[in-house]
Amino acid sequence: MTFKRARSQEQREIRRQAILDTAAAMLDEMPVSAVSLNELSRRVGLAKSNVLRYFESREAVLLDLLDLAARTWLAEVTDHMPARIDAGAGPRERSERLADALAASLADHRVLCDLLSAQAAVLEHNVSTEVALRYKHAALDSLTGFSDLIRRLLPELDQDAAALAANTAIVLIGALWTHAHPAPAVQAAYDADPALGVLRLDFTEALGRSLAILLTGLLARAGH
Repeated sequence: MTFKRARSQEQREIRRQAILDTAAAMLDEMPVSAVSLNELSRRVGLAKSNVLRYFESREAVLLDLLDLAARTWLAEVTDHMPARIDAGAGPRERSERLADALAASLADHRVLCDLLSAQAAVLEHNVSTEVALRYKHAALDSLTGFSDLIRRLLPELDQDAAALAANTAIVLIGALWTHAHPAPAVQAAYDADPALGVLRLDFTEALGRSLAILLTGLLARAGH
């Protein structure tokens, strides 16, 4: 793919979207850590300096994709999750079902989980305050939507508790995804020594268990 110089705002938006689409396609093939600006530039058919006219860094591209992935996942679970939770069940049963359903849904969104695992340590570095502000405002909107969903399904939690649940869940997703997908040498070590099996993590199981503990703990603090 090659481009002539974009002269109109519409052409610039088309170019910007092409960069995002290309980066998204790369994430379907490789982990976040393998996505380089050089390869992105080659695939989109632009010099690296031209890509940097639209995004100030590789990390800025990936933060935009993280925002899109989060909004896509949130829309999906907001549409489908309420039907999976029996509103007539007790609060603990609802919290455990919600935890398991959220974990299962996230396991199907590999790119979102991979981006979340890199967010604080990688993606939020090498960006300007302007980019950070734009991303954080978008992230806050998604977090508010997630919190609203939790409170809709667990109305026993007040707004602050639901927000804490949503925020902590995001941290858990990124951390557990990293540990459930170890480096090749570590995976080989697990395979070589069965005694190390206790250190292995299944992402869906570990996340479901952690979210259940989180939600039931917050319910207990709320007196339920």
